[in-house]
Amino acid sequence: MNEGNKKRTVNLTVNRRARHDYFIIETVEAGIELVGTEVKVVRNGEAGLTGSWVNVENGELILHQVTIPPYAFGNRFNHDALRTRRLLMHKREIRKLQTASEQKGLSLIPLRLYLTPKGRVKVEIGVCRGKAQHDKRETIKRREADMEARRSVSRYYR
Repeated sequence: MNEGNKKRTVNLTVNRRARHDYFIIETVEAGIELVGTEVKVVRNGEAGLTGSWVNVENGELILHQVTIPPYAFGNRFNHDALRTRRLLMHKREIRKLQTASEQKGLSLIPLRLYLTPKGRVKVEIGVCRGKAQHDKRETIKRREADMEARRSVSRYYR
Protein backbone atom coordinates (compact mmCIF):
# COMPACT_ATOMS: atom_id res chain seq x y z
CA MET A 1 0.00 0.00 0.00
CA ASN A 2 1.33 3.42 -0.90
CA GLU A 3 1.56 5.53 2.28
CA GLY A 4 1.94 8.78 0.32
CA ASN A 5 -1.61 8.63 -1.04
CA LYS A 6 -3.25 8.36 2.39
CA LYS A 7 -5.21 11.46 3.29
CA ARG A 8 -5.55 12.65 6.84
CA THR A 9 -8.51 13.91 8.81
CA VAL A 10 -8.83 17.63 9.52
CA ASN A 11 -9.82 18.70 13.03
CA LEU A 12 -12.64 21.22 12.92
CA THR A 13 -12.99 21.67 16.68
CA VAL A 14 -11.47 19.93 19.69
CA ASN A 15 -12.90 19.64 23.20
CA ARG A 16 -9.72 20.41 25.15
CA ARG A 17 -11.68 20.74 28.38
CA ALA A 18 -12.68 17.06 28.18
CA ARG A 19 -9.04 15.92 28.29
CA HIS A 20 -8.56 18.08 31.39
CA ASP A 21 -11.69 16.93 33.24
CA TYR A 22 -11.85 13.23 32.27
CA PHE A 23 -9.79 10.07 31.91
CA ILE A 24 -10.54 8.79 28.41
CA ILE A 25 -11.01 5.02 28.48
CA GLU A 26 -12.07 4.36 24.89
CA THR A 27 -12.84 6.39 21.76
CA VAL A 28 -15.28 5.68 18.93
CA GLU A 29 -16.24 7.44 15.70
CA ALA A 30 -19.80 8.46 14.84
CA GLY A 31 -21.43 10.36 12.02
CA ILE A 32 -23.50 13.42 12.85
CA GLU A 33 -26.83 14.41 11.35
CA LEU A 34 -26.59 18.09 10.39
CA VAL A 35 -29.25 20.21 8.70
CA GLY A 36 -29.15 23.15 6.33
CA THR A 37 -26.27 25.51 6.86
CA GLU A 38 -24.76 23.70 9.87
CA VAL A 39 -22.11 22.02 7.70
CA LYS A 40 -20.86 25.41 6.45
CA VAL A 41 -20.57 26.72 10.01
CA VAL A 42 -18.78 23.57 11.22
CA ARG A 43 -16.35 23.66 8.26
CA ASN A 44 -15.50 27.27 9.19
CA GLY A 45 -14.46 25.98 12.64
CA GLU A 46 -17.13 27.93 14.51
CA ALA A 47 -18.61 24.97 16.43
CA GLY A 48 -17.96 24.53 20.15
CA LEU A 49 -17.91 21.25 22.11
CA THR A 50 -17.24 22.63 25.60
CA GLY A 51 -19.87 21.39 28.03
CA SER A 52 -21.43 18.94 25.58
CA TRP A 53 -22.32 15.31 26.20
CA VAL A 54 -23.85 12.28 24.48
CA ASN A 55 -26.87 10.36 25.72
CA VAL A 56 -28.61 7.19 24.51
CA GLU A 57 -32.36 7.82 24.08
CA ASN A 58 -34.74 5.27 22.51
CA GLY A 59 -31.85 3.34 20.96
CA GLU A 60 -30.33 6.44 19.34
CA LEU A 61 -27.28 8.49 20.27
CA ILE A 62 -28.20 12.12 20.93
CA LEU A 63 -25.61 14.91 21.12
CA HIS A 64 -26.51 17.68 23.60
CA GLN A 65 -25.22 21.26 24.11
CA VAL A 66 -23.00 21.51 21.02
CA THR A 67 -22.86 25.14 19.98
CA ILE A 68 -23.14 25.63 16.22
CA PRO A 69 -24.03 29.30 15.71
CA PRO A 70 -26.42 30.33 12.92
CA TYR A 71 -24.83 30.83 9.51
CA ALA A 72 -24.06 34.52 8.91
CA PHE A 73 -25.40 34.47 5.34
CA GLY A 74 -28.33 32.20 6.15
CA ASN A 75 -31.99 33.04 5.72
CA ARG A 76 -35.07 32.55 7.87
CA PHE A 77 -34.59 28.77 7.72
CA ASN A 78 -31.35 28.98 9.73
CA HIS A 79 -30.88 26.37 12.48
CA ASP A 80 -31.09 26.71 16.26
CA ALA A 81 -27.61 27.04 17.81
CA LEU A 82 -28.06 24.58 20.72
CA ARG A 83 -30.46 22.03 19.25
CA THR A 84 -29.92 18.34 19.97
CA ARG A 85 -28.36 16.38 17.12
CA ARG A 86 -28.60 12.70 16.31
CA LEU A 87 -25.41 10.67 15.93
CA LEU A 88 -25.19 7.88 13.39
CA MET A 89 -23.81 4.48 14.43
CA HIS A 90 -24.71 0.82 14.08
CA LYS A 91 -27.17 -0.53 16.65
CA ARG A 92 -24.68 -2.96 18.18
CA GLU A 93 -22.21 -0.11 18.72
CA ILE A 94 -24.95 2.02 20.30
CA ARG A 95 -25.86 -0.84 22.66
CA LYS A 96 -22.19 -1.20 23.62
CA LEU A 97 -21.96 2.53 24.40
CA GLN A 98 -25.24 2.39 26.33
CA THR A 99 -23.97 -0.38 28.61
CA ALA A 100 -20.74 1.60 29.12
CA SER A 101 -22.61 4.80 29.99
CA GLU A 102 -24.85 2.97 32.47
CA GLN A 103 -21.82 1.97 34.54
CA LYS A 104 -21.32 4.15 37.57
CA GLY A 105 -18.98 7.07 36.91
CA LEU A 106 -18.72 6.70 33.11
CA SER A 107 -19.91 9.34 30.64
CA LEU A 108 -20.01 9.74 26.88
CA ILE A 109 -18.23 12.96 25.92
CA PRO A 110 -17.58 14.29 22.38
CA LEU A 111 -13.84 14.89 22.02
CA ARG A 112 -13.57 16.42 18.55
CA LEU A 113 -15.40 17.20 15.32
CA TYR A 114 -13.38 16.41 12.22
CA LEU A 115 -13.60 16.13 8.46
CA THR A 116 -12.85 12.82 6.74
CA PRO A 117 -11.02 12.66 3.40
CA LYS A 118 -14.41 12.07 1.73
CA GLY A 119 -15.73 15.36 3.14
CA ARG A 120 -17.94 13.91 5.87
CA VAL A 121 -18.21 15.52 9.31
CA LYS A 122 -17.59 12.98 12.09
CA VAL A 123 -17.57 13.10 15.89
CA GLU A 124 -15.07 11.30 18.09
CA ILE A 125 -16.83 10.17 21.27
CA GLY A 126 -14.92 9.19 24.38
CA VAL A 127 -16.08 6.82 27.10
CA CYS A 128 -14.78 8.83 30.03
CA ARG A 129 -14.42 8.69 33.79
CA GLY A 130 -14.34 12.00 35.65
CA LYS A 131 -11.12 13.15 37.26
CA ALA A 132 -11.04 14.20 40.89
CA GLN A 133 -9.36 17.48 41.82
CA HIS A 134 -6.19 15.74 43.03
CA ASP A 135 -5.94 13.86 39.71
CA LYS A 136 -6.04 17.16 37.82
CA ARG A 137 -3.30 18.55 40.05
CA GLU A 138 -1.19 15.42 39.48
CA THR A 139 -1.57 15.78 35.70
CA ILE A 140 -0.48 19.42 35.85
CA LYS A 141 2.53 18.55 38.07
CA ARG A 142 3.61 15.77 35.71
CA ARG A 143 3.29 18.06 32.65
CA GLU A 144 5.31 20.83 34.36
CA ALA A 145 8.01 18.35 35.44
CA ASP A 146 8.31 17.04 31.86
CA MET A 147 8.56 20.59 30.53
CA GLU A 148 11.27 21.47 33.06
CA ALA A 149 13.23 18.33 32.14
CA ARG A 150 13.04 19.23 28.43
CA ARG A 151 14.23 22.77 29.23
CA SER A 152 17.21 21.54 31.21
CA VAL A 153 18.19 19.05 28.48
CA SER A 154 17.95 21.73 25.79
CA ARG A 155 20.11 24.10 27.90
CA TYR A 156 22.68 21.36 28.38
CA TYR A 157 23.04 20.69 24.64
CA ARG A 158 23.37 24.32 23.52
